[in-house]
Amino acid sequence: MSHLFYLSTAARPVLDRAEGIYMWDRDGRRFIDGSSGAMVSNIGHSNPAVLAAMRAQMDKSTFGYRLHFETEPGERLAAKVAALSPAGLEKVFFVSGGSEAVESAVKLARQWAVVTGQAQRWKVISRFPSYHGSTLGALSLTGYDPLTDPFLPMMVQMPKIPAPRAYLDGLDMEDPATGAHYAAMLEAQILAEGPGSVLAFIQEPVGGASTGALVPPAGYMQAIRTICDRYGVLLIHDEVMSGGGRVGTFLGGDLWGIIPDIVAISKGFGAGYVPLGAMVARGDIVEAVQAAGGFVHGHTYAGNPLACAAGLAVLEEIGRNDLMGNAARVGAVLKSRLKNLMQRYGFIGDVRGEGMLLAFELVADRGTMTPLPPAMKAFDTLVELAYAEGLIVYSRRTRGGYAGDHVLVCPPMITTEAQVDEIMDKLIRALDQFASAHAGALA
Repeated sequence: MSHLFYLSTAARPVLDRAEGIYMWDRDGRRFIDGSSGAMVSNIGHSNPAVLAAMRAQMDKSTFGYRLHFETEPGERLAAKVAALSPAGLEKVFFVSGGSEAVESAVKLARQWAVVTGQAQRWKVISRFPSYHGSTLGALSLTGYDPLTDPFLPMMVQMPKIPAPRAYLDGLDMEDPATGAHYAAMLEAQILAEGPGSVLAFIQEPVGGASTGALVPPAGYMQAIRTICDRYGVLLIHDEVMSGGGRVGTFLGGDLWGIIPDIVAISKGFGAGYVPLGAMVARGDIVEAVQAAGGFVHGHTYAGNPLACAAGLAVLEEIGRNDLMGNAARVGAVLKSRLKNLMQRYGFIGDVRGEGMLLAFELVADRGTMTPLPPAMKAFDTLVELAYAEGLIVYSRRTRGGYAGDHVLVCPPMITTEAQVDEIMDKLIRALDQFASAHAGALA
């Protein structure tokens, strides 16, 4: 009997080792990590340069509390992150994960409002569906009902606007009017809440698990930035999943040249070697808070030297091997191959994403985008079929948590075109089994 308390009840083998995009269990069975874990292992497993950097740091120190010491790995990683980030995003605060990064961003925004005479601003508008973390503060921003419903009495639920899911609404993704349509919902919500009460708007530039690699329509990102500026609302980008190079640029917002006020990054930022995340913020925001007495927030392991040494080595590997370029190039091949599946399977209603952050959605009818019956649990079933074929993919419910199905295919940024062939062969076998088992319910 295992004494570990697992999230899932699905039986899983014991992991023995991992290298590159592959993982082996104790029986020697090989799996392709087609989702990079939970979109974490950006540079693959057991990278020698990262492991060497971690060993070297272990010989020096594995912990130095941030109130007692500065550390060389922390300073170097912060400088590297600032250099990779858009102009003005120059202050870095390290954390251990995505939920901590999001909470840090929201708390910095709030403290900035207080010290600049805007204490009436406290509401953070987010989108539905969305996922911003599992702590109560981050859950208050999250729009995913199965995760939030049990805890509603324990938190202040923040206002939501619809995510820009043009494909579900039958709107043209390439028409700037579509982007304006969804962005106008933010302005309407700000006005409904009272502009003076709205602190920030948080969004994922490229969607994560809750929306399945959702890409915004033309003009949306620019319009959102303009609206936030108009009402003095801070723009926070949750780049926990899209940041770190996975979409072909260091941050997802870079795809549109949009500079937010605060960014949260994690997951692929540490690439699975250590728990690591960061908040990156405008210098003037941080300086205002520091001048008023400092940031009233922190975590014990913030800026851990071992974690920072690993994170720095990850970023150096990405740069040395042009892994962002590879994510863009090979990701385009993978996306094209996924789109081709629509000709073979009528129940694939949409394929979307950027770089190595990709997903496809399962539907009962492509014309109406009617979801499959929830009781079918298609998102779970397909993951299990793929797992049996030796391919690990990731899935969630598309439409807020209780309906809809999408599958994320997000292999490490080191993936080659030959490995895309391997992924697709296994995925097609799983899809064929799924189609055969549910022939009566599928298009």
